[in-house]
Amino acid sequence: MLLFQLLLTTVTLIGCASAWKPHEEHAAGALQWPDHSGKARIRHLRTITGFEETGTSASSLFRYIVFGNNRKNNLIRPVSAATGPDGRLAIADSGGQCVHLYVPSTGRYHRIYRAGSGDLQSPVSVVFDEALRLYVSDSARRSVEVFDEQGRHLFSITRAGERMLQRPTGLAYASGRNMLYVADALAHRIYAFDTAGNMLFSIGGRGVGPGFFNFPTHLYATPAGRLYVSDSLNFMVQVFGPSGVFLSSFGRHGDGSGDFAMPKGIAVDKDGTIYVVDSLFDNVQLFSEKGVFLFTLGEQGTGHGEFWLPSGISFDNHGLLTVCDSYNQRIQIFEILQDHAYD
Repeated sequence: MLLFQLLLTTVTLIGCASAWKPHEEHAAGALQWPDHSGKARIRHLRTITGFEETGTSASSLFRYIVFGNNRKNNLIRPVSAATGPDGRLAIADSGGQCVHLYVPSTGRYHRIYRAGSGDLQSPVSVVFDEALRLYVSDSARRSVEVFDEQGRHLFSITRAGERMLQRPTGLAYASGRNMLYVADALAHRIYAFDTAGNMLFSIGGRGVGPGFFNFPTHLYATPAGRLYVSDSLNFMVQVFGPSGVFLSSFGRHGDGSGDFAMPKGIAVDKDGTIYVVDSLFDNVQLFSEKGVFLFTLGEQGTGHGEFWLPSGISFDNHGLLTVCDSYNQRIQIFEILQDHAYD
């Protein structure tokens, strides 16, 4: 009885606020990757496998005292990650049929698993806008779901003009143009929307020439609206201007350095270097702004700096690189060590 009263008093004093933190792992030693000149360019910082309560909330403290453990939400199959303007992190977890939303400044964690009247089924991409709205593509629901900064559902995008979305996959947001890009893999098209979900224009159709696609999957957009597309089964990257005008492309099918077997996540750093995840090669290949192969990050495996069917890739507000190491059930975070602009 005395123990119960003590616990009740403690709970009352602390209140009901809940605090969370990422569950992190670190390599035993320094892990770095050199470029073609031998200079170290990328360093492994940490690996995140989930989120756990820190023990400062009433419920978590009670659970820790009575049962000896806190709640933990592990990543099951993370496929996309995005960082908001305030540093918040969203991870699309297709295996967990949810989105993990974490706000470091407040220690708030929210597991989003519903959108409107139904559950998320296959969330595959996430991106934020300046207002901290979160956009989530769900390939099984054939929709893009939009949430406010608290994780509350706002509305769904299911149509692109007269067309219904068939299998929305990659998302990208051009902050300088308030424009959301959506890759529809089955339609072989890229759609551009405003933040209210109105379609502005589309790019593509199935084909092999410039401006045509064969199952495009992942996107990256600069603030000015330049768009990079992983044209997965054409085994190339295509680049477009803000209005959808084709600019350039690079890549081919093969098993050599700079070739692609299954290009997926794509991101571009502030110096214009292009990072492309190849899921079947279990690595990230780096290319110059002109599409010239530079060097490779990672290889197949389960250790830090190794990957197993990686998928999405992104940069945070501090220029740190996040790779969704999907079948290793984690995300890995890397630091770009030096500014570099390659010819």
